Amino acid sequence: MQFDFDFDLLVIGGGSGGVRAARMAAVQGVRVALVEKQYLGGTCVNVGCIPKKLFHYAAQFSEQCHDAVGFGRSDAAHIHDWQKMTANVTAEVQRLNGIYQKLLLDAGVAVIRGAAQFVDAQTVAVDGKKISAQRILIAVGGSPWKPNLSGIEHAITSDEFFSLPERPKRAVVVGGGYIAVELAGILQALGTRTTVLYRGDALLRHFDADVSAFLQQEMLKKGIALQLNNNVTAIEKADAGLLVHCENGETLAADCVLYATGRKPVTAALHLEHTAVQRASSGHVLVDENFCTQEPSIYALGDVVGRKELTPVATAEAMWLVNHWYGDGARARINYELIPSAVFSSPEVAAVGLSQQQAEQRFGVEDVVIYRTDFRPLKHTVSGSSERMLMKLVVQQSTDRVLGLHMVGAEAGEIVQGFAVAIQAGATKKQFDATIGIHPTAAEEFVTLRTPLPR
Repeated sequence: MQFDFDFDLLVIGGGSGGVRAARMAAVQGVRVALVEKQYLGGTCVNVGCIPKKLFHYAAQFSEQCHDAVGFGRSDAAHIHDWQKMTANVTAEVQRLNGIYQKLLLDAGVAVIRGAAQFVDAQTVAVDGKKISAQRILIAVGGSPWKPNLSGIEHAITSDEFFSLPERPKRAVVVGGGYIAVELAGILQALGTRTTVLYRGDALLRHFDADVSAFLQQEMLKKGIALQLNNNVTAIEKADAGLLVHCENGETLAADCVLYATGRKPVTAALHLEHTAVQRASSGHVLVDENFCTQEPSIYALGDVVGRKELTPVATAEAMWLVNHWYGDGARARINYELIPSAVFSSPEVAAVGLSQQQAEQRFGVEDVVIYRTDFRPLKHTVSGSSERMLMKLVVQQSTDRVLGLHMVGAEAGEIVQGFAVAIQAGATKKQFDATIGIHPTAAEEFVTLRTPLPR
């Protein structure tokens, strides 16, 4: 170690990746400082995964109240208290903030509050104070992006959603990705008349096409209005709320306009021009396979590099990088192709591996076999709900390997997480077939699919 620097490692950003890297390095005796200008835990803990999943539970309880009627429960009105929910969720987020702070301090990390700006390749300034380090890790994540159009100041993003003082009666959610479908489902289930407006022709366009189409139909059943191939031209504040002017000539009335049109890396204020670090046109920091930038002393990981913008990916990248720097280097590289993911929509979506479209493009249509089923879950044969569930396997015929596994339905995230281990291990369709199912469950369908779809 060189000791002519203030620290051996300086981490910029207190999100999941930054905190994990700082902690893991510090427990190995490395002198570590972490700079955070806002809140510990990053987007995930404060305005992302955690509050989103808690709000998702609230939406599920609302639907379960209706489902319970068929099972003999009272059909009395169930009143939801938005303020109580947001207060309790805020309290949990604050508790987690404290835990992150304690984990860092207990590991010996120096936590520095403020905005870091690069002075040179091994020095940053925080509120005018210069801090030097042998290595500097950029883990600043991203933030929601809104287009520049008339009235955009009246729209909110996911950053503001979880602290809304009251539930809007009417909402327009602009976007077609994870965040858009998740927040739309939450709002609709809790009583908001919700419209999803998206410029593309399909929601969740990075998922399997069957998954996308199936989810859209289920969202329509739940009363969410979908306007695809449409976009906002302007937002106007009126006496009775907001008016959303659309490309198709229609005007939508809303109390809340929520933009979920993507996220941009938070790099503009870092003064990277004082270093050799380069960025893509998207703003993402360019790194090599070892997360090193064009500046040998500066590294970056997580959402700011844009490989897979998921919390567990950032923490996995942090673990690999710290092991690469200070460990035995034996930790396996991350396989970005086999990362499971879930969308906490209504109903949920989860997948691991290749979509049918990706598999056919890579291996050819003749070498890809599809197994697919959709059905009404046992619960809803009594609840009366028309919600259905989709399960799909993508198999390579020549090797019998299961290339992709996809699901739309209740607890999809929990179910697919378990199957992700099998996909990671290279499981074959024959091994799926040899596995005894747990009956009666929805998950057993994945091991009882026997008849492939016609080509």
